[in-house]
Amino acid sequence: MAHASQSTPKSAPAREFNPQAAVFAWLWPGLGHISIGQRHRGYAIMFGVLFLVAVGVLVGGIDAVDRREDRLWFYAQSLCGPLAFGLDFLNQNVVKNLPDEQLNHATGLARINEMGTLFVALAGLMNLVVILDALHFSPRPDKPLTPEHARRKYDRRETDQRSSSQRESEA
Repeated sequence: MAHASQSTPKSAPAREFNPQAAVFAWLWPGLGHISIGQRHRGYAIMFGVLFLVAVGVLVGGIDAVDRREDRLWFYAQSLCGPLAFGLDFLNQNVVKNLPDEQLNHATGLARINEMGTLFVALAGLMNLVVILDALHFSPRPDKPLTPEHARRKYDRRETDQRSSSQRESEA
């Protein structure tokens, strides 16, 4: 009777608690991951969140971020950090103070404005996930492939090819 191999399950890498990285992630999307050494991931996050914010503002106008009239939406948008507060400041102090004839041209209308509000809110919620990931991260900094790693990877590939060719010859 063949016994099933009893392999020990791979343990998950230890996660570290890093509140400083979480604060950096809130201050500027992606900065938290950059601060813990995950540069490529940080830049990808930065691009994704800032792209959503930019599209939201371009589609819905700068009044898509409004803490007075859209308070619940602003809770989600505020997770983008000071960027959302800066956009709200511009909206409250510049756009809302325009004369009526200019205000009609500077604000988004109906569904278009709602789409912009939604995009910026989604950027904030996405950044919340990023903040939590930076807060409890697995230390795995982006490192270039060293010659030693490349050799091991090549050796592993060769042994995999040899074992597959042996299986084919046995069949």
